[in-house]
Amino acid sequence: MVLGFYSFNQSSYSASWQGFTFTWYQKLFSDERILSALKNSLIVAFSATGISAVLGTLMAVGLARYKFPGKSLYQGTAYLPLIIPDIAIAVATLVFLAAFAVPLSIITIVAAHIVFCLAYVGLVVRTRLTNLNPHLEEAALDLGATPVQAFTKVLLPQLTPAIIAGCLLSFILSLDDFLIASFTAGSGASTLPMEIFSRIRTGVKPDINALSVILITVSAMIAGIAEFVRISGELKKPID
Repeated sequence: MVLGFYSFNQSSYSASWQGFTFTWYQKLFSDERILSALKNSLIVAFSATGISAVLGTLMAVGLARYKFPGKSLYQGTAYLPLIIPDIAIAVATLVFLAAFAVPLSIITIVAAHIVFCLAYVGLVVRTRLTNLNPHLEEAALDLGATPVQAFTKVLLPQLTPAIIAGCLLSFILSLDDFLIASFTAGSGASTLPMEIFSRIRTGVKPDINALSVILITVSAMIAGIAEFVRISGELKKPID
């Protein structure tokens, strides 16, 4: 509410109110640096989310339906990004990239974001899997379906709401991430949170307030949609 109030302040500083204006929102859409950073953030978020959706779903199904050596160890490792602080992930990723002499770029940001997006997608899908009847796939196989057909035509449609919810959640986290992106970005690969941070070091101006309001609003809307999709999927009556 405070950010929203001052984002409409005509004054160039937030110390006093000098009138209502939309100037700062108009200025955002003509700022080339902001638009370039937004483009990079969207590329990273969409790429990381898309890859995580596929790998996270397969990981969740594999952990829920199959047994293999080292399963417990792998499961614990796969969900570590959920509890490890972002700064630890950022430093570990940077050390790993430096050890293999991988040049930093927007691709390394995507790779780093996949690490934690994968965990969130896997967790949401795994939760949905626990509420499904495992015998449905066996019934499909008994009726002549191949394992791939049983997965795509029986299991995947029931997992779709959870996959969408996990993707939306991952998209928000990737779009809003600053720490991991700042450690793994190369020159010229600035994301929107990085651009905001670089500007507030010299003081918070109304245009940054306006940008922050937009980010908060968009993030809240996407989070609300993700939760709605997840709950709707859980409330659906399972196939008998």
